Amino acid sequence: MVLNDTKELKHRKIFLSDVEVTRKRNLFWGRKWRSLDIKMASVIISFHVLALFAPFTFTWGAFWITFMGYILTGIFGITMCYHRLLAHHSLKLPKWIEYMFAYLGVHALQRDPIYWVSIHRYHHQYVEKEKDPHTPTYGFWFSHMGWIFDSGYILEKYQERKNVEDLKSQAFYRFIKRTYAWHIFGLGALVYAWGGFPYLVWIMGVRNTWGLHVTCLVNSACHIWGKRAWNTDDLSKNNWWVAMVTFGEGWHNNHHAFEYSARHGLEWWQIDLCWYMICFLESIGLATNVKVPNQTHKLKKSFSSATKF
Repeated sequence: MVLNDTKELKHRKIFLSDVEVTRKRNLFWGRKWRSLDIKMASVIISFHVLALFAPFTFTWGAFWITFMGYILTGIFGITMCYHRLLAHHSLKLPKWIEYMFAYLGVHALQRDPIYWVSIHRYHHQYVEKEKDPHTPTYGFWFSHMGWIFDSGYILEKYQERKNVEDLKSQAFYRFIKRTYAWHIFGLGALVYAWGGFPYLVWIMGVRNTWGLHVTCLVNSACHIWGKRAWNTDDLSKNNWWVAMVTFGEGWHNNHHAFEYSARHGLEWWQIDLCWYMICFLESIGLATNVKVPNQTHKLKKSFSSATKF
């Protein structure tokens, strides 16, 4: 009976893709919900509920501040700082700018830098394998958001998380980790005091809900739908529509082929807004040690090179 269930599971493909669900985990029922899981679910659901009030609380002021907040936390906080700078050391910034951008990332509702970077480094180390934090081989929902509410899964995979010692050695990141929730609720209180319920709905509800889902699409959609440009040992794909809403992160096969690269949109037509910002910072002398793949690196990862061997 178990063998039949396993065989049936391995032949179930995710809709409109060639990705097979080869592993099974109870996402909602039949598993232990830890207190952290309940807290995470409660916070994220509350922001989703807030977002439902958006049509009834719309003002142009709230909309434009929300849009600018999404740009700041998305491009500079998550994409440039959390991902390309902290997780992969694709560039260097002066510490005062690094910390400022990291603090913007804090307000994207994606956990503190130490946690975020640790999970992402494990993803690259174990991509599509048993210890990948959010592989779609458990299904779309698990790779998109299900893993966020399953701290037991993370504890099973990583008993000792020692892959972020570079961040743990810095007092700023340790402080943010200890006080993370206070920063989120503090911003919410300031927003409400400033603009009342409509601003709370848009800045905290709409911005965080949208930002969280588009970032999660990089974990889910970009390992399921799209095209492969490079010979990588994983399911990563370049997905143009995800790239459009994530400031260039959707060129995900490019990223997995050259994870050290500060540039994800490697072709001239692959729009990568974060890369354009990095180029600007480099032009005024603030961004240094900016890494990109050279022709030799590209040749090694090309499909034509792989067929020769």
